[in-house]
Amino acid sequence: MKQLKVIKIGGKLIEDEEKLADFLNDFAKLNGPKILVHGGGNMATEIAGKLGYETKMVDGRRITDENSMAVITMVYGGLINKNIVAKLQHRNVNAIGLCGADGKAIVSKKRPVKEIDFGFVGDIENINSEFILNLLEQGITPVFSAISYSETGELFNTNADSVASEIAVAMSKEMETELLYCFEKKGVLADIDDETSIIEKIDAEKYQSLLEEKVISDGMLPKLHNCFQAIEKGVQTVRLGDMHLLRPESKHTKIVSS
Repeated sequence: MKQLKVIKIGGKLIEDEEKLADFLNDFAKLNGPKILVHGGGNMATEIAGKLGYETKMVDGRRITDENSMAVITMVYGGLINKNIVAKLQHRNVNAIGLCGADGKAIVSKKRPVKEIDFGFVGDIENINSEFILNLLEQGITPVFSAISYSETGELFNTNADSVASEIAVAMSKEMETELLYCFEKKGVLADIDDETSIIEKIDAEKYQSLLEEKVISDGMLPKLHNCFQAIEKGVQTVRLGDMHLLRPESKHTKIVSS
């Protein structure tokens, strides 16, 4: 069975040209099929401000109204996505930029309104693994923005960590799949202020103890939730680390099943 890497790169790395270049150099050197997923929330917020649109957040999560969705489509699906694709082509990686509507790749439904109406936010229902597999078999590297779509034709802002996780789970039925989250930290840290305090291995029991001890920062909780869901649903390996995660010598966090 072929090996596949599904790699999600965080917004802060995208915004730093030097770090992004370093990451893309490493990504280009990877042999075999690979998929890149990116977000870009900070850049969307910045451009929305320049356009005179207010960005509303609740508990660190974006309320995606009509204006926000227009900006997200332009920034995620256009500016960021096509810049990354162009940089990969320069590095001899034949990439194609996609959102969930392309090839019916990522189908979602609007998040139900409970205490909060998040607006045009989608929860993923289906991944078109056949379409993605067809691209990979042609030697094409998909680069997904964090936009999904509904079967009624709406575009939705969708959590990029979840996009990467759901793609990895779907593709694990076809290939031996590894999921990697690249962000600004070197991994999951025992002390948020100490970059050297990397927790190198986390299983379900360790995860539970970290939760109880409140070691994990709020921003890391949904990411780890996605990691364990992916492992439970068939993804072989999950790793978290900084822009050097793709290098063999990198120190990082590995998520393992119990």
